[in-house]
Amino acid sequence: MASSFHERNRARQAVPGAQAPPAEGEPAPPPRPGPRLLGKRSDAFTLATSVAPTMAEEEETAAPTEKVIRIQRVFINLLDSYSSGNIGKFLSNCVVGASLEEITEEEEEEDENKSSTLEASSAKVKEGTFQIVGTLSKPASPRPDFAVETYSAISREDLLMRLLECDVIIYNITESSQQVEEAIWAVSALSEEVSHFEKRKIFILLSTVMTWARSKALDPEDSEVPFTEEDYRRRKSHPNFLDHINAEKMILKFGRKTRKFATYVVAAGLQYGAEGGMLHTFFKMAWLGEIPALPVFGDGTNVIPTIHVLDLAGVIQNVIDHTPKPHYLVAVDESVHTLEDIVKCISKNTGPGKIQKIPRENAYLTKDLTQDCLDHLLVNLRMEALFVKENFNIRWAAQTGFVENINGILKEYKQSRGLMPIKICILGPPAVGKSSIAEELAKYYKLHHIQLKDVISEAIAKLETIVAPKDIGEGEEEVEEEEEEENVEDAQELLDGIRESMEQNAGQLDDQYIIRFMKEKLKSMPCRNQGYILDGFPKTYDQAKDLFNQEDEEEEDEVRGRMFPFDKLIIPEFVCALDASDEFLKERVINLPERIVAGTHYSQDRFLRALSNYRDINIEDETVFNYFDEIEIHPIHIDVGKLEDAQNRLAIKQLIKEIGEPRNYGLTDEEKAEEERKAAEERLAREAAEEAEREHQEAVETAEKRARWEEWNKRLEEVKREERELLEAQSIPLRNYLMTYVMPTLIQGLNECCNVRPEDPVDFLAEYLFKNNPETQ
Repeated sequence: MASSFHERNRARQAVPGAQAPPAEGEPAPPPRPGPRLLGKRSDAFTLATSVAPTMAEEEETAAPTEKVIRIQRVFINLLDSYSSGNIGKFLSNCVVGASLEEITEEEEEEDENKSSTLEASSAKVKEGTFQIVGTLSKPASPRPDFAVETYSAISREDLLMRLLECDVIIYNITESSQQVEEAIWAVSALSEEVSHFEKRKIFILLSTVMTWARSKALDPEDSEVPFTEEDYRRRKSHPNFLDHINAEKMILKFGRKTRKFATYVVAAGLQYGAEGGMLHTFFKMAWLGEIPALPVFGDGTNVIPTIHVLDLAGVIQNVIDHTPKPHYLVAVDESVHTLEDIVKCISKNTGPGKIQKIPRENAYLTKDLTQDCLDHLLVNLRMEALFVKENFNIRWAAQTGFVENINGILKEYKQSRGLMPIKICILGPPAVGKSSIAEELAKYYKLHHIQLKDVISEAIAKLETIVAPKDIGEGEEEVEEEEEEENVEDAQELLDGIRESMEQNAGQLDDQYIIRFMKEKLKSMPCRNQGYILDGFPKTYDQAKDLFNQEDEEEEDEVRGRMFPFDKLIIPEFVCALDASDEFLKERVINLPERIVAGTHYSQDRFLRALSNYRDINIEDETVFNYFDEIEIHPIHIDVGKLEDAQNRLAIKQLIKEIGEPRNYGLTDEEKAEEERKAAEERLAREAAEEAEREHQEAVETAEKRARWEEWNKRLEEVKREERELLEAQSIPLRNYLMTYVMPTLIQGLNECCNVRPEDPVDFLAEYLFKNNPETQ
């Protein structure tokens, strides 16, 4: 079998210009000129969807230019998983051997400035990059764009043939313990084929620091001394990761046998970045805002080794390019963050701002956290990637750790998950249907429906809570925000000003208070996360300008014509301008039920006054719609009166088409179950209706058949009766004829025949009739 594999792979491995990585002890090849990509987060993340070139394309590029292009084929298992997928994306945009070159400060600054233009120049960057192939966890999973080939549900024999075609084999066992056995099989099978290798191959096992979880402290008197790669022989595994540490030992053992087959183990910390990794559950809880505080399991003082997934990919890139002398490496960032630090940071930057410590046992009740995730979150381990930091050229995405780089991590997470806020403003005259449409859109897009009266009530209630005496609850800790502590005296002063304003304006608030409260609401974390639907506000040009103007003018925006700086954080993305004729609106209000009109501004006098006021405001040159036009957010105009739809379904459908798909996590498990239940009920109702319709149709057809049968029988009897009457009518002349001319003589002949009883009665009767024929006589 070995020779057959060797023959089948020779043709596919013989790529013009390909070079093997340098063996241990051999000098590294000189730096090659041309484009390169070391794997900076801004580079790899922007280029994550670019497709790696095929071998044929590389050959066509190399032929005319006559320059050597190093091509390396890299196998990665489970390309449709979080960790392997991001590593594959990163490597597919990295030039082979690029990490051998030193990174200058000027290049670092250039990369920061040029990150926005990398996509346009991706064709150049892709020249000479790693070619990514690998397996998929599910046969139905689509092939990633960055992968040249993918395999699923193939035999071990076919998989070995694919592995032999590759220069680098990476087995990631951090996300699926079921891959441990396959990794051991792969390295064992490859080691048996070493004699047929045409060039050196590299096998990298991507493991986890959980194989160090129970290691004894290096200094019993100082528990803060971190472990490094040099201490790997002293490591003790977590009970749930015994298979992982055994796999690490096996991989290192096979690498000692020959120089043509180098094996490495990379022990990675808890991975974060891009789609979130193991911290996704905390991000989701914070983003949804459905709980008042994020949970911290235990006291939260345990130190968790972490690393950004793209930094981990950079470590692997350096292992491939450098083939370092140490074969066991630790991949962690420089942070020493506890579980409490990480959860606090998430809560402060995208959640309620609070954490709540709960017993460790309760962690296992969190359905979204697997056992593997919980083990990583509860580990207490200090580690330092000493060799990686001193010898590798990595353009770090988060070298200082999770907390210090939270803004970039959050941006990546939201972009990867499509969690961009949808901000909508719905304006129009009274009774046009703003609130009903806003409610339906808020339900469809899962947005916050913001109405002016609710914002004012909420703000006043908050101020009253601040000035009221506080009871400090136990078991809950607020995020440390000393600069944002509420001042009771300021709150009381503001509350007095509000009350005075309402007394002077017949219960109405001055615009300065309304704008302040509305701006605070739009800048709240829920609105920044999911977005909002602003219902019927602002009403005037000045209100819009005051609400959306840019307070912090450190970032200068380009001013064109009458365009002025606005706050991009709260400015609506879509503005809907509803309208209808006065007659239509009056007719709609007149037809409203009394229970709806009572206590609202839809009473006749108040409605007519509000409608007149709206028309007066929007006749002027500077209307609220003019403001949005000036900042190039052009309103979507919908004439509700022309749609002739009392429920506004057509207007809602048109707006959904303009706005697009929701930008959230999609349906929850409960919502999916509810959707399935409704679908099942609708299906059963539809089937019952169809069955009833079928039975009704059958009954109608049966009744029609019976009626047709009865009608046919009735007509048949009528025909028979008519035939009988016809026959009787036709038989009377014949009967009269026979009775007159035939029957008298025939009866006499029969009587005579009976008396005589001749031997031949027929002949006798015939002779009698002939003799006694009245005409002959």
